[in-house]
Amino acid sequence: MAGSSTADHPHFYFDLASPEAYLVAERVLHDLPELAEWIPVWLGGLAAGAVGDGWRCAYEGEAYREDVERKASARGLQPVRWPSPFPSDTRWAMLVATYAKQIGRTVPFAQAAFRQAFAGGRDLGDRDWVLISASACEMHPTATLKGARLGSIARRLDEATAAAAAAGVLDVPAVRVGDRVFHGDAELEAAAGALRARKA
Repeated sequence: MAGSSTADHPHFYFDLASPEAYLVAERVLHDLPELAEWIPVWLGGLAAGAVGDGWRCAYEGEAYREDVERKASARGLQPVRWPSPFPSDTRWAMLVATYAKQIGRTVPFAQAAFRQAFAGGRDLGDRDWVLISASACEMHPTATLKGARLGSIARRLDEATAAAAAAGVLDVPAVRVGDRVFHGDAELEAAAGALRARKA
């Protein structure tokens, strides 16, 4: 609606390192009753720190992977192929995601990159795979490289991460509806319910 603040709309926070964020990215456009603003944030700047920080042993890591694979299969997604290494170092990929947001390509770039990582098993720590994802949504490689090097882009990513943390985002994926934050794949339906209740 004209004149409405972006704070009135839901926000979807993601880092390309997170397979759960991949699962939510495949649903969020369809499962929320309103379009969400996709916001790239650096997981290393949130309370969770990084994917896998909470695993106490290899068994927990395996259980986590099996859970993601089960959810992907239940939703009719391609079988999950895990990048090596996992988790990947996605700092540079998230700079590209922030540049993509600046030029209005956040959603197609994030979807392409997530699919490269978790449907294709590609390491997004390798810049070539990030550039292939960018090219898939008409982001020119030279412009993408230049954009990711800009100090202003790094500041935007860090500022978005700090703002997310201040709003109560502890981990990704997260969906914020007003002052409420819903974390993880399991809470997407609750976020959708909060949006429907707000409209009622």
